[in-house]
Formats: sequence, C-alpha cells, structure tokens
Amino acid sequence: KLCSRLMANTTAYRLWQAPFAHAKMRPVLRYNDLGAVQRVLDVGCGPGTNCRYFAQSEYLGLDVNRDYIEYARGRYRREFAVQDVCAYRPSDGRQFDFVLLNSLLHHLDDDATQGLLSRLRPLLSPGGHVHVIELVLPEQRCFARWLANCDRGDYPRPLRRWQEILAEHFQAVVFEPYAIRMLGVKLWDLVYCKGRPKP
Repeated sequence: KLCSRLMANTTAYRLWQAPFAHAKMRPVLRYNDLGAVQRVLDVGCGPGTNCRYFAQSEYLGLDVNRDYIEYARGRYRREFAVQDVCAYRPSDGRQFDFVLLNSLLHHLDDDATQGLLSRLRPLLSPGGHVHVIELVLPEQRCFARWLANCDRGDYPRPLRRWQEILAEHFQAVVFEPYAIRMLGVKLWDLVYCKGRPKP
C-alpha cells in the first residue's frame, strides 16, 4: 500500500497523527491516574508520541521501525528499543504495571495478535493492567468504515471481534467504544480496553 510506505516515514507519520493523538488517549486519561504509574511498556510505540503522558514513570518503548526509534531517542531522551514486539522477552525479567498497545493490533493477523497478547501476560507486575486502543471496523457502510479499510493496518476488526480476542487473555475492567471526529464528521471508530490477566 502507498499509505504504508508513506507512514513508515517518521515525519509523515507524525504530521498525520498529530491532530488526533491526544483524542485517541482520552479514555486512558479518564480511567487511569497516570501519575501513579511506575513502569510502562509501550508496545509498538512508533516515534514515541505516548511517552509524554508518562513523565514520572520508568518507560520503555518498543517498535520495529528503526527510524521511529532513532527519532524518539533524540526527541524524548527516554528508553526505546528496536524490537519485533511479537518476539519480545525482557532479558532482565522486568515487569510493568502499565502495558500500552496504541493502535498496534490491527496491523497483525489473528495468530500474531493471539501470540503477542499471550506473551504480555507474564510481563505484567501484580496488579498491573494492559491498555489497548484499537481501530474498529464499523459493520455498516459509512465514512469511518471506508477510512478503516484504507488504513495501512490490514486487520481492523468489528467491535464484537475485538471483545472476543481480548477476552481470551484479559478480564476487562473497562471496554469502551468511542469515536474520533473532526468538524462533526466521524473519522474513526475506536475501542479502549483496560484489562487484567484472567485467573
């Protein structure tokens, strides 16, 4: 896809995301006291946009795109690593109380998604939660459905499917659909899930 090639460029990606980045984080900010977060793992962190919300926390951002990571290191002076997130295992045994996946899973097919989610569970410290923001594919034809299908991620899923996938690994504390709008027009349907490991 042309979109995929463009968004792999750090500058293009940042310019495209800038007007919407804070709006995507709204439910995360509403349901969590980020000032109390101790250790953050940002899985698929892109160029580091999310790290500004965790200024008081120990933070590690992972992404497979080397250009994104080099930019993030220079801009934010936090810990970032070039990493295939589907294969990540910390060498030092670190655990995290806040694991964030912001718009990552719709880039992965079902097998890769299930594999990644299963590997996240042991990375959570006691009482920790995983936080997932994802692109929802509306079931009815609309502009938001067209945009979802144009996304560089090949696997946007209906809301019910996201609920099924996440419920296999985590017990939802929050599962909230929401929308990003501009000038009254709905651009994207999203869902936020805050989950804890199932017993």
